[in-house]
Amino acid sequence: MKRVSLVHLAHARSGDNGDTANVGVIAYDPAHYDLLRSEVTAERVRTHLAPLVRGRVERFELPKVHALNFLLHEALGGGGTLSLRTDNQGKVLSSALLRLEIDVPDDVARAVAGRGRVPAGWKP
Repeated sequence: MKRVSLVHLAHARSGDNGDTANVGVIAYDPAHYDLLRSEVTAERVRTHLAPLVRGRVERFELPKVHALNFLLHEALGGGGTLSLRTDNQGKVLSSALLRLEIDVPDDVARAVAGRGRVPAGWKP
C-alpha cells in the first residue's frame, strides 16, 4: 500500500449555501470509485478539514457518476454576507480536500502517478 493524495484519483467541485459548503469528489477512473468510497469517509473529511469546518460532515454516494458529495456544515463563518473569512463562499474547500492522502494498492499508485492537477511547488 502507498499513500497518495486524492488529487491523483479524483477531481472536485465545491459550492455553498449559507453557512454550509458542499464538495463533490468525482473519480477520474470509475474503477477507483470503490476505493474512494472506502477511504474518503465523512469522518476523515471532517478531520482533514477541521481547521475550516466547525460542524458535522455528511457524505452522500452517487455511484452512477462515480462520485461522493460532502455537506460541510458551519464551514463558511456564517455565510457569504456574514463572514469575515477570506473565502466566505467555500470555493477553495475542494482544493483543500484534494490534498487528503489515502492508502491505495501499489498498482493503483503507479497507475495514477502524475495524474491530477497539482500546483507547482506543492508538497503533500
